Amino acid sequence: MSDNASSPRTLPWPARPGARTWRCDPAPAEVRDFHTALPGHSPTPLTELPPLAAELVVGRVFVKDESRRLGLPAFKALGASWAVHRTLAERAASRKEPGPVTLVTATDGNHGRAVARMARLLGQHAHVFVPQGVHPQAVAAIVAERAKVTEVPGPYDEAVRLAAEEAAGPDAVLVQDTAWPGYEQIPGWIVEGYSTLCAEIDEQLAAQGVVEGPDLVAIPVGVGSLAQAVVTHYRSRPSGRAPALLSVEPEAAACVLESLTLGEPVSVTTGDTIMAGLNCGTPSSIAWPYLYGGLDAAVAIPDADSARAAAHLAVLGVSSGPCGAAALAGLRAVLTGVGAEERRTALGLGPDSVAVLLSTEGTAANPSAC
Repeated sequence: MSDNASSPRTLPWPARPGARTWRCDPAPAEVRDFHTALPGHSPTPLTELPPLAAELVVGRVFVKDESRRLGLPAFKALGASWAVHRTLAERAASRKEPGPVTLVTATDGNHGRAVARMARLLGQHAHVFVPQGVHPQAVAAIVAERAKVTEVPGPYDEAVRLAAEEAAGPDAVLVQDTAWPGYEQIPGWIVEGYSTLCAEIDEQLAAQGVVEGPDLVAIPVGVGSLAQAVVTHYRSRPSGRAPALLSVEPEAAACVLESLTLGEPVSVTTGDTIMAGLNCGTPSSIAWPYLYGGLDAAVAIPDADSARAAAHLAVLGVSSGPCGAAALAGLRAVLTGVGAEERRTALGLGPDSVAVLLSTEGTAANPSAC
């Protein structure tokens, strides 16, 4: 066993054999055009790492490196930019009172900073609610975008509740990256924004000779919005292989794994974790049907595995915070230890398979853990 592998333990493993045949509608094509037209836009790297392929006994491993996306150290700018654009366009079309509005949100760090950045660039205001456990430097980065920040003495779900209450006031709008019954349109736009990341992967893999797409994609998961976007992309394609999709969460906040195990969305009590951006206790309501239908499997990992994976990625030249490195840690947990061969078979992986790991943040996004 590699020095980087997880310590032996029983691995909860909700596998879903029919996921690769589940189908849904694609994301709107105009999202990619919108992002391409933004100042400073360029595709983020898709880096091949042969040492990981050798360790994991697959053909090729690529890491989608989101450490620099539209000037921010995480992928969240994709969803925030598209959702804010759509929100302001809807307000203009409805002939609401002109003038600045306050974009309100709750965040574990990256989403709030992205919303604050868009507000600043577009001449709007931002009010960001931050739960316990977010590093002061991450809070300071949001403040530097000229946002008002309210620190909440409670978990992420409590911060979301308070943000929703604040956004009920005049000239305010909630731009939240999780949904619940009655609040689904804007989170849906955020999910659409993430589709650009998946479209880039297709093009970048094709340029590397992988025309049919990956055999597996490993996705760090909080409330499940990014996973919803990935499921939408790969379960709506008319051709090409249907990859296995693996969600990865902290053991301290494994709401998607627990929900998949029970067959219905549930909330869990979260604990402390260095994977601050994944420290979420309730799946997004609009994400759940996609997660339940299109994810092949889910795994939860301890902080030590994520930290180890981040350190290894750094050695290989990829800046990855603990949330981003969770993808590697999760795949390692699945492909090593007791039951690894059965899990490998369930995912359809062999010695020629191509795996893509979504590294959703760089080290600058989560300074306390890097």
